[in-house]
Amino acid sequence: MAEKVRVLVVGLGNMGKSHASAYHRNPGFEIVGIMSRTIKSKLIPDELQGYELFEDLDAALEATKPDAVSINSWPNTHAEYAIKAMNAGAHVFMEKPIATNVEDAEKVVATAKKTNRKLVLGYILRVHPSWIKFIELGQTLGKPLVMRLNLNQQSGGPTYEWHKNLIDSLIPIVDCGVHYVDVMCQLTGAKPVRVHGIGAHLWAEADKPNYGHLHVTFDDGSVGWYEAGWGPMMSEVAYFVKDVIGPKGAVSIVPDPREHKDGVSDSADIDQHTKTDAIQYHHAEVAQGDKSFVREDEIFTMVDEPGHQDLCDREQDFFLKAINEDIDLTDSMEAAVNSLRIVLAAEQSINEKRVVELA
Repeated sequence: MAEKVRVLVVGLGNMGKSHASAYHRNPGFEIVGIMSRTIKSKLIPDELQGYELFEDLDAALEATKPDAVSINSWPNTHAEYAIKAMNAGAHVFMEKPIATNVEDAEKVVATAKKTNRKLVLGYILRVHPSWIKFIELGQTLGKPLVMRLNLNQQSGGPTYEWHKNLIDSLIPIVDCGVHYVDVMCQLTGAKPVRVHGIGAHLWAEADKPNYGHLHVTFDDGSVGWYEAGWGPMMSEVAYFVKDVIGPKGAVSIVPDPREHKDGVSDSADIDQHTKTDAIQYHHAEVAQGDKSFVREDEIFTMVDEPGHQDLCDREQDFFLKAINEDIDLTDSMEAAVNSLRIVLAAEQSINEKRVVELA
C-alpha cells in the first residue's frame, strides 16, 4: 500500500472546507496543517479540529514539509502560493482559476513541468457524470455548435459578503466563466479566435462590474455565450441555462428546482451550480412530407448524481491517483490556461469596449 500523501490545506472558505473534509476522510491523505492568513480567528469545523494551524504559508511549508498543498484561497494568491509549494517539493491541487492573469498562469504550469510536480485544477465539472454525459452527447450534434450557458446568483444572507469579496479578485464572468468556457472548448475541440464582452456595474458596494456577458467564436465556426452576475438585485428568472445546439439537434441540462434554504436563494446555493435533474436530447431530423419530427426527444435521468461534497471527494480521489500513478496532466493544465485566456479577454473587451482577437 502506498504511503499516505501528507497534505497542507491552504484556505478554509467554502471550497477549502469541502476539500479539507475530503482529505480528512480519505485514507490516502493525511492533513499535516491548515493555513489561512486569519485562521486563528476563524471557527474550525468539528471534523477538522486538532490539526496544526498556520497564518503564513512559508512557515507552514517549512514546519510541515508536505507532499502536497491544496490551495483554496482568494484567486489573487493562487499563482504565488502554487509556485512556492511546487518549489518546496509539493504537488498542488488548486481551486480555479489557475491565476488572475495569463502570464502568471503560464508561470505556474512552467513551474509544474520544471519541478516535475503534479498540478490538478479544481474544474469540478470535469468529474461530474452529468456534465461528462452532456459533453459526450453535445459532441454528436455536428458542427458548428451554438452554446448557451449561464449562472447568475442572487446574493443575500451568507452569500452577500462572499460574492462582494470575490469581486475584489475577479468579476463573475472570469471567476465562474473558466468552468463553462472549458466546457465549450471540450464540446468543440476547436481553437477560440475571437472574444467580445459586455458588463454592467449594478452593485454600489462592489468595486467592479457585477454582471457580464461574453461571446466567443471558434475556428470551426462554433459560437458560444456565457452570462454571469452576482448581487442582491439579480433575477432568478432563467438563471440556469445550459444547452448546446448543432445541425442535428440540441442537448440541454434541466436544473432540479428545490426550496430555498437557510436564507440563501436557489441561484446562490452551491449545490445548484452543478445539480441536474435530467438531460434532454432533441433530434432535429424531420419527415419528408409533413416535416414532423422523426424521433421524440430523449430524456436521460440523472439518478443518484453526486452533490457538491461528493464532487470534491472525487476531485481529491483524482489528485491522489495522479500522484500515485504519475498521470500526465499536460492537457488539463493547458486547458486551464486556455479557459483563463478566454475569460480575461472578455474582461479586456469590456474595459476597452472592443472585440479581442486571440492569437
